[in-house]
Amino acid sequence: MPPLSDLRLTDNDRRELLALAHHAISEAVRRQRIPDLPPTSQRLAEPGGAFVTIRCDGKLRGCIGRVDTANALAETVAQCAISAALQDPRFRPLTEGEIPQLELEISVVSELAPIQPEEVEVGTHGIVVSRAATRGLLLPQVAVERNWSATQFIEETCRKAGLEPGAWRNPETKLYAFTAEVFSECELGNSPASPSKQSGPPEVAGRSPR
Repeated sequence: MPPLSDLRLTDNDRRELLALAHHAISEAVRRQRIPDLPPTSQRLAEPGGAFVTIRCDGKLRGCIGRVDTANALAETVAQCAISAALQDPRFRPLTEGEIPQLELEISVVSELAPIQPEEVEVGTHGIVVSRAATRGLLLPQVAVERNWSATQFIEETCRKAGLEPGAWRNPETKLYAFTAEVFSECELGNSPASPSKQSGPPEVAGRSPR
């Protein structure tokens, strides 16, 4: 069973990532540019995967991320924030008028590890189902939000991959798990700190509009 991620962030790290995500979205939407990243803490300069979830007035507005990446965590978050705002195929691109209503949630994810179906723990593991060229991913918090059992979680991840719900029983289907450190502006306060001045393809996360 994959262990919980040991890549813990401080509250300052979390606020800095939220600020970076906000700044990246604002610059991309308002000025059609990708901003330069300011120097970040050592932790945020380390390689890391992440997902950025955008809500407006409490409704899902975009969620995209990367699990497999060699980029610095800060860069991953900035890139995913822009992609969630402008490139999530389920939504039209974010507009400038929506920026004041943004609520961001970031999930910093661990590396993928193979897992057996009976080892999946709801609330701990996110899941990736893969067969040939198809792949589906659901974040750990999705199963908790939907009150799914572990089996339902696996089945819904199969659906996300475009497979039949029972595809996980096929030996050709690969099951992977990851953990996530999840934090949001609601948790840390609605005014994230400004970005510090101190020195794989994106994936659409499985969060249906609500």
